[in-house]
Amino acid sequence: MEADGISIWPRMEPFLLGPLQVAPPPKLSLHYLRKMAIYVQTRDGCCPALGWPMWRHIACGKLQLVEELAWLYFESFDLLLGHSAEERLEWAECLSQCSCKAELDQQRNKLSVDTLQFLLFLFIQQLNRVSLRTSLIGEEWPSPRSRCPSSSDRDVKTSSHNKVSLEAVRSLDLLLEGSLGPEKPPLPLHRLLSRGPLQTQAGYSPLSRSFPLHQLLSCLQQCLTLNPFGITACLHSGKKLAWAQQVEGSMKRAKIARNTHMAPAGSKMVLMSQVFKQTLAKASDKLTGANVKIHRCSAAFIYLLSPLRSVTLDKCRDSTVVLGPVETSVHIHSCQNVRLVCVARRISVGSSSRCTIHTLTPTRPLLLPGNTDITLGPFHTFYPSLEDHMASVGLAVVPNAWDCPSLLGTEGVIQQTDSCCYHLLPPSQFHMMAVPFQMEGDTCEVPGGLPPAYQAAVVEKQKRIQSWQRTVMEARLSKEQKKLFQDLVEVRFHEWLLASGHRQELDSLAPPTLADLRAEEGHSPHTA
Repeated sequence: MEADGISIWPRMEPFLLGPLQVAPPPKLSLHYLRKMAIYVQTRDGCCPALGWPMWRHIACGKLQLVEELAWLYFESFDLLLGHSAEERLEWAECLSQCSCKAELDQQRNKLSVDTLQFLLFLFIQQLNRVSLRTSLIGEEWPSPRSRCPSSSDRDVKTSSHNKVSLEAVRSLDLLLEGSLGPEKPPLPLHRLLSRGPLQTQAGYSPLSRSFPLHQLLSCLQQCLTLNPFGITACLHSGKKLAWAQQVEGSMKRAKIARNTHMAPAGSKMVLMSQVFKQTLAKASDKLTGANVKIHRCSAAFIYLLSPLRSVTLDKCRDSTVVLGPVETSVHIHSCQNVRLVCVARRISVGSSSRCTIHTLTPTRPLLLPGNTDITLGPFHTFYPSLEDHMASVGLAVVPNAWDCPSLLGTEGVIQQTDSCCYHLLPPSQFHMMAVPFQMEGDTCEVPGGLPPAYQAAVVEKQKRIQSWQRTVMEARLSKEQKKLFQDLVEVRFHEWLLASGHRQELDSLAPPTLADLRAEEGHSPHTA
């Protein structure tokens, strides 16, 4: 419900990008997080900022988490923070110079996060513990059973006298924001509550810089509403998106919408659903910084060649997706026979089968439960503006951990890497990929090059082609023989295209360039 036009809503990104898509360990329950909150308040050097050494001590020594999992949560929270591209590149440079674990630990020890916001981040990991069964029997999240045993009825009765500091409310900026009216820009929660119309309603006292707990909760409940930039709003009022390629194939079921024309940074969204037997390509500022959700696409070829904020592939099959650099994460869920090609800060895959991922990533690919036959390969393509796009989101060519996945089991258990759910692409099966569009830019090769074994495989294939061409030239075929030979090669080539499924991809490519479409977009009143 809205109070006098003032609205407060859950921010999209923390819930979209924050929770790992697996149930957290039992030691990250609300009971233990409360204990952690008390612990950090009584220890020097824990508030308002929590450094990696202290979090590692708490996670490994108190919560019994393995160090790799502790770092995974710390690193995941860092992905949400508003670091500049320059800061990200500087961090990548520091990591690339580490030659041993001691040097890596030395760099990690320099990092710290907001303590209260990190606790909230750990708390929302419980989202993936919610089950349909518990919701049907009326057990809400967080569960009453998760309350700290030390909480007494007397604590509850006297909660009306509790005060919430402005610093605590400021930490809620991670999860909540709002506006003073329908046409007003979004504001952080603490700014809404500590001044203007809501100051009195929330009970804020400038003298004590605090809020009465019951009054604060009542104000939040009255003003809480749906996110006006969320998925539902985007589908209802978002604009259509024009594409460089949109060719023969059924688009009747497809839903493609965006809110990038009106959403603030962090809330920009592009939705693509039920694209079937289509080649779609886009390189546009309208995609820059967007959170992209690709849902239930089948037999599709999708090229999104702009710097993106995040990408989710959900329930897609038999498709190829080529992305511009992704600032935060790419998550693949419940997909079958999907080929993904991207540069991204993090890759995660869950409940998917027969998927091939060619990536350049500074973090270890995260393989979640339910995967079978996942193939990991090196990033193997480029387009002219790729390196400029990488720099704009703070992604470098080193470090590159594409071939060192981390396997996360149920309840956050790190599994051994000898699992059979994935394998590295054999160099003998490796082929380069060409992005078939004309664009402006200076990138003319794969950023960072190929790993030696894969580069050697490419060179060997080139030698075979040259040897074949030499053999044909030395055969001294007559004109009729050349014609017959050419016809035979073309027949075999078309047979291979049909058998491999590449015929559809080639047939769907049309002459217009992405630059041509950009010029045309400005003249269309209905698509953008």
